[in-house]
This record gives sequence, structure tokens and C-alpha cells, in this order.
Amino acid sequence: MSGLIKDIEIVDNDKKAAESCDIRVTEDTAKNGQRKLYIESYGCQMNFSDSEIVASVMKENNFGTTSNMDEADLVFLNTCSIREKAELNVRQRLTVFNRIKKTRPGMIIGVLGCMAERLKTQLLEEEKMVDIVAGPDSYRDLPKLVGDVDGGDKGINVFLSRDETYADIAPVRLNSNGISAMISIMRGCDNMCSFCVVPFTRGRERSRDPHSIVKEAKELFEQGYREVTLLGQNVDSYKWSDEENNKAKLEKKERVGDDVEVFSFAKLLTMVAEVSPELRIRFSTSHPKDITDDVLYAIRDHENICNYIHLPVQSGNSRVLDIMNRTYDREWYINRIDAIREILGDDCGVSSDMISGFCTETEEEHRDTLSLMEYVKFDYSYMFYYSERPGTLAEKKFEDDIPLEVKKRRLQEIVDLQRKHATERNKLNIGQVQKVLIDGYSKRSKEHFQGKNSANKIIVFPKGDAKLGQYVDVKVHDCTGGTLLGEMI
Repeated sequence: MSGLIKDIEIVDNDKKAAESCDIRVTEDTAKNGQRKLYIESYGCQMNFSDSEIVASVMKENNFGTTSNMDEADLVFLNTCSIREKAELNVRQRLTVFNRIKKTRPGMIIGVLGCMAERLKTQLLEEEKMVDIVAGPDSYRDLPKLVGDVDGGDKGINVFLSRDETYADIAPVRLNSNGISAMISIMRGCDNMCSFCVVPFTRGRERSRDPHSIVKEAKELFEQGYREVTLLGQNVDSYKWSDEENNKAKLEKKERVGDDVEVFSFAKLLTMVAEVSPELRIRFSTSHPKDITDDVLYAIRDHENICNYIHLPVQSGNSRVLDIMNRTYDREWYINRIDAIREILGDDCGVSSDMISGFCTETEEEHRDTLSLMEYVKFDYSYMFYYSERPGTLAEKKFEDDIPLEVKKRRLQEIVDLQRKHATERNKLNIGQVQKVLIDGYSKRSKEHFQGKNSANKIIVFPKGDAKLGQYVDVKVHDCTGGTLLGEMI
């Protein structure tokens, strides 16, 4: 995670790990003479990456970041609409910010991201909780929107672009250790999963020029970064051809190439991996319908492409997957898991997303999810019960007919089984030597470092004379359900 943003805890008496929402806030970089910007980001890595772009855009307009909302001149909430809990948190935070604004009348409050399009009228005009509403493709316009508010107007831009990738904007990376960074390789989503709002809030899928991605990776490595995560809603559908580049050149009346080269995700992975064997490559998120053997072979053939895949399944039942519009069935997902194990081995880390209590799900279909979990034995999972999101296909086509207590009970069964599998998978590493990239201190002790192995597992060990950003070999001697414990060798 880039240090532009740091963890924040929202108090919730009914909070459970399975229902949590990741939240990050900006750190202190503002200098004398700069207006102060506070960004609170919710949800996924894409949002956190977008916040780096926003900070970069605003830095060019004399804004520096702060971690203290009480002293901010400009507050942005970068929002998520994937789950109801995230929206509830955002509304709670807007109430807090508006209380602060009563003592700081010049403070500007804006909502960015996935909630912007859907709630623009409600937040801006009816409830009057914000001054700015900006969608994910309008961040270049933020300085103008701030200027509109400075001039006494409201600022709004929720236009969804067919070609915006922010490829030419260097994100502000304020990571204090400068070890890990995110690179956005595409935006939007063409999948129409019936439970998901992303296609409506982030627009159509478009891939970024691979040469700009490789350039960014090289620059990061030269700056001392040793790990990059390639981000997209569905990275496996990444596709770029020089034909796209040629169109841009023709518009500028430049010479174009005779041959058209097509770049797949597997080819992009290889290009980024070849920047340096000392630069680790991760990626998220994969889609079961699109992940190819070529991607798996790229991972196998490059030691610095991490041996880890996040492959959301959502349900283990084919009928439920069909009404979710996931475009694969149970057998297809198992085929992809079998390919991962065959090509990459049992040590490859595999994580997932799962939803309990989707519309019309029966007890038998819920048990299919449990049995699929038994087959795969995921290393980690993000687990939620279904919450109907306004504007989705499921909200229009299906009745949310599973009682909340049933959803929660099924979710708890999924969580309990996942805990069991995570512990089992971690125990397999005991006695093994793991290559670890040190990315921070243990949360419990400054005398211990922590880092991740290739399979994305956190390993904690005494720091000895090692340094942050260094690769070390660690022999695992114990584990918990979520962490490996070891000693450097």
C-alpha cells in the first residue's frame, strides 16, 4: 500500500472482519503556503490508486496533503458503492466533516469515485452535504471544480470517459519506505455481474498503453521501489494493440508502423517482469472466465512474478453463478484451479471473494460453496453476505429474498471454514525457507520485521541486521491463521 494513505478505523458495534471495508487517509506532506488536502479513501486498491492520482493533480495546483481533517482546506471522500456498509460509513463521515465545516466555513467537501454518479443529486442538491461531486474519470477537472466552489458555485462532473486512463499523470507516492507501489493498467469493466455496480460507476473497459506502464515500472525501480502491483477490475482482459497507438499518431499527423502488435496481459506481465529480476510483480484482480494458461506460464517462467492469484469465485453453485451473470460455471472454475495447481504447483497462493445469501440461493446451493472451498482450500478470502445495490441488474430482476439471519449464518459457516483452511495452508510452510521482501515493522514490536513471500503471505521475524526493502530468506517455524512466524537464515 502506498504511504499516501494510512489505515483508519471506523467504530461499528456490529463490525465483523467479513463485513469490513478498507479505509485509508492521506499523510502529512503539505508545505508552508500550500492549501491542505485531506483524502479519505474507501474500498479497493483501485480507489487507493485513484487517490494518488488526485493528490498529484492537486499538487500541481498548490495543495499538499494532511492527515488532520480539522486543519484541511479541502476534504475528499473517495467512495465505494460495492457494499452497503461502505456507503453508510461515507454518510457518517460526511456528517462529521460538516460539523467541522461549521467552525471552518471555508472548508470545501467533495465526494469522489463510485458513489458520485448515483448520489450526485441527493448529496449535492437535496441534502447539501457536499460542495463537489466528481466521478472516477473527471479527476483532471478537480482544480476547476474547486475554483467553481471558491467562486460561490457548486462543482460537478460525473462524465464517464471511453478513453481516460490517466497514463500521463505520475501518481504522488508518499510511501515513507518507498518499497511497494501500484500501477493502474486499465480502467472500467465490461462484465455485467448482476450484483455489481462497477460497470455503471466506472464505465467501459479500456486498457492503458503498455509502453507507459513499463516506463512507470522502470522509474519506480530506479527510485528504489522493489514491488509493483498491476491493477485493473479484470486484468486478464487487458488488451492493447499498436493500432490504438497508430490512431493517436495519425491524429497528430505522425508516421505509423506497418505491423500491428497486440499486447495481452500475459505479454504485459512479461514486459514488466523484465524491467529487473529484483522488482517483484503482483496483479489484481483476475477473472475466472478470462485467466489463460499463458498468464500462468508467465508466472512460472519469471521468478519475480509472484506465485499468487486472486481469483474471485463468488459462489460454488452453477445456477447461482448463472444468475450472478458470472459467465462461468463450477466446472470451469475448478478447471482453472486445476491448471493453477498443475502449472504453478500447490505452493501458489490462491485467494477469493465469496457472497452468501444471493437471491434465491438454497441451502443445498450454499453447501456447494462450502464443498468448492474444501476442493480449493483458499489461502485467504474476502467474504460477505449479499446486500442489494441500487441500480444493479440483480436489483431490477430478482427479489432479495434470503432473510438476513440466514445470510449471516451462512456467512459465518463460510468464515469458519476459511479460517480452518487458512491455518492448514499456513502449516504447510512450517520448516520451509521463504524469500521475503521486508516492507515494514511488525504491528506488535519494532524489534520484528514483516514482509510477504511470493504467495502473498505475511511473515514476521526478528529484524536482526536486515533493512527495509531488502530481500531475505526466512525459515518458518510456526504460524497463526493469518501469519507465518520465522527466523532469518
